[in-house]
Formats: sequence, structure tokens, C-alpha cells
Amino acid sequence: MAKLEIENLRKQYTDRVVPVKDISLEVEDGEFLTLLGPSGCGKSTLLRLIAGLEQPTQGRVIIGGKTVNKIAPGDRNIAMVFQSYALYPHMSVRDNIATALKLRKMPSAQISDRTQAVADKLGLQELLDRKPSQLSGGQRQRVALARSLVREPDVFLLDEPLSNLDALLREQVRSDLKQIFKDQQKPVVYVTHDQTEAMTLSSQVAVLYDGLVQQLDPPHRIYTHPANQFVAGFVGSPRMNLLELNCENNTAILGDYSIKMPNFSKMPAQIVMGIRPEDIRLTPETDAQTIEGRVYLVEELGKEKLINVRVKGTDSTMRALLSAEQNLDGETVRLVLPNKSIHWFSYNGGAQPLHERDRII
Repeated sequence: MAKLEIENLRKQYTDRVVPVKDISLEVEDGEFLTLLGPSGCGKSTLLRLIAGLEQPTQGRVIIGGKTVNKIAPGDRNIAMVFQSYALYPHMSVRDNIATALKLRKMPSAQISDRTQAVADKLGLQELLDRKPSQLSGGQRQRVALARSLVREPDVFLLDEPLSNLDALLREQVRSDLKQIFKDQQKPVVYVTHDQTEAMTLSSQVAVLYDGLVQQLDPPHRIYTHPANQFVAGFVGSPRMNLLELNCENNTAILGDYSIKMPNFSKMPAQIVMGIRPEDIRLTPETDAQTIEGRVYLVEELGKEKLINVRVKGTDSTMRALLSAEQNLDGETVRLVLPNKSIHWFSYNGGAQPLHERDRII
């Protein structure tokens, strides 16, 4: 058992540069945790703190119940897969995979058996005698994975391992990753800014921003119950519509339109309404929850179209996802906003995310 625990971890370089402010997490055996967030949010720094490549300003990294802050990276029994593959160009695939085992001075027969076993698992049997320069990007990434798997580490760390691959290859390797780590009963921490990777691979997702965890939940809950405006706006493609509205008599006002709100214990004067484009539908009829506007831009997405609508009598715009058969460019449409699909957030004056949970229903 090698549970990974992070307690109140902080990394501060200067007074103004604090990439990790205060993060606490637990990753159980067999759990796949993805650190998701934009560039500069602290996710790669956090991974390097776990690996021992950076020393924390405060807090603890605990593996299997043992604090490892003062243990050298090579002695933590952690396997790390880098974005750049980090293969030795002068070595064969076989020797690249076996490097860590040779450094441990394992018996040759055991090294050979382990190398062959992991090569069989990753489909590298025919590539063992090639050099990295003779491999495709996907093959190099599989070699990097094989090198980590062969060590049988306590914890796996992966730092954006698919970012250098083209879209088609990324999808294939992503499927391979899911299958590989499904059979590994070890904690896995995976860093990415790609939402698809986070949603498809993970058992838990930690959304990071400004050195703090904004939300830690299973992927489905991250999507359906975002904790704050940042998570709502960051997770999902196309992005959630977020509109700052005034409130009067238990309704939100959008130009000439009224949107029914839940009965809050304390009614705010301003609020942020969020609704995903796929939850909006069109109707030929007018009702209290219908908004009218003109389509000013249509984005073709293949099976679907994303329409951009300027709401009548306002400067606000909304986006809706519709079937590809509908041709609405330049037309006036009525949008229905189902109550059950609306998210309400505390108004924070357009500032960056609140660090507490500001989703109010």
C-alpha cells in the first residue's frame, strides 16, 4: 500500500511568485488523480514537489505513511513520465527501459524478464533494438511509459505526456494509458490542461488556479456541479455561458427578460447565471423563460453547430449548441433556458475566481 498524501504544501520563490499556495490532497492506491488547470496555475510545480525535484517552502509529502521531504528524488520510488519523453538517444529501446533496473543492480535475468513483460504489455516487442530516433512520437511515449512501469514504483507521476502528439495519436495513446493504469493498483497523479484527458482518464480531478485547489471531485461532478465561476468557465467545451445579472423580486433581469431564480435565504442584488450551450434549446413560442436574439456567428463543429446569439436589447451574448441541419445565420431566434440546467453563482464584480465555494445552489 502506498497512499500519497500532500499536507498544506506551499512553494514560494519570492514575495510575488508563489506557484503553490496551500494544497492538501490524498491519492489512494488505484486512484487516478488529474491536476487540471491553465498554464501557470501551479500544477507542474506541485508534481515536481511530489517528485522531490523541488523542495517545499512548507508542508509535507507523505508516501505510504512516511514523510519524504528530505528523501532524494531517486530514493522515493516514484516513476515520472515527462512531456519531452527524456529518452537516452544513444541507447536502444531495450536499454532505455532497463536503465532504472540496472542502476539498482538487479540480476540480469530479472531485468530481462521485467523488460520483456512490459514491452509485451505496451506492444514494443519489435522495437526493442531500435534507437529513439527511429521511433514515432507515439512509440517514444510508450517507451517512456514502459520505463516507468518496469520499475514497479509506489507512485506514478505524469507531466502532460500527450501534449507533443497530434490529435489522432493523442486519442490512441490516451486509450492505452487508461487500460494500462486500470491494472496498476498504485496512486497516479497526472498533469494536463486538456479537459478531455482529465474527464476520460481520471477517477478524481483537482481543478487548480492561482496555486490553490478550486474543486476536487469526480469528473462528472466537476462538470455538473462546478464549485465556482472559474471551474464553471474553465471546464467544458464549448464553454459555459456566464452572465452577470441584476436581481429584482426573486428574478434575474437580462434586458427586457426575466429569469426565475430559486428562493435564496438572502437575495443578492447581483448574481451570475451560468448555463451550458448544450442545455439551451430553440422554440417558436414565447414564454417567461424565453430570450430572443439574433444569430451573428455560426461555428461548424461537424455533427453540430455552435450559434452565437446577441440578446435583444442588451450587449449580452449567448452560445447554444444545435444540430448541424439547422441553418440560422443572421436569423432571429428564441432560446429556452431550462431552470434545472441553470447554475447560480455569487457575483464577485467580474474578478478572478473566489477561493471559497461560491456556487450558491
